[in-house]
Amino acid sequence: MRWWDLEPVLALEHALFPEDAWSAGMFWSELAHARGPQATRRYVVAEADGQIVGYAGLAAAGGLGDVQTIAVARGQWGTGLGSRLLTDLLQHATAFECDEVLLEVRVDNTRAQKLYERFGFEPIGFRRGYYQPGNVDALVMRLHVQGTET
Repeated sequence: MRWWDLEPVLALEHALFPEDAWSAGMFWSELAHARGPQATRRYVVAEADGQIVGYAGLAAAGGLGDVQTIAVARGQWGTGLGSRLLTDLLQHATAFECDEVLLEVRVDNTRAQKLYERFGFEPIGFRRGYYQPGNVDALVMRLHVQGTET
């Protein structure tokens, strides 16, 4: 993901997450940490027919990765795009030497929960009222990353 991707990314973000969409500033802040030798973020976009149809982001620090966001346009659901985006993030979690990866997912988003479970993420707790303004709880999930032990 680069700065020139932000307009279509924000349009998709607002279409998919109308109540709790990220702001442009949030994306800019994340992208500021995604380049150079000290990078701690990985943000990618997926395109189909010249249009951005998905994006994903990972933050990494101190051996811990955190899936910040994964979004797939409704017209791409069921195509495996979410799996491809998550695979990219997990490959970079290994490159960032993360021992484990965490994420939060809305408790009412069973589609995403099933994707994460297929990748080996396990539920470890809840964050009450995490998604605002709807006051929706988040399920916290964790994956132990293989191949990071020395």
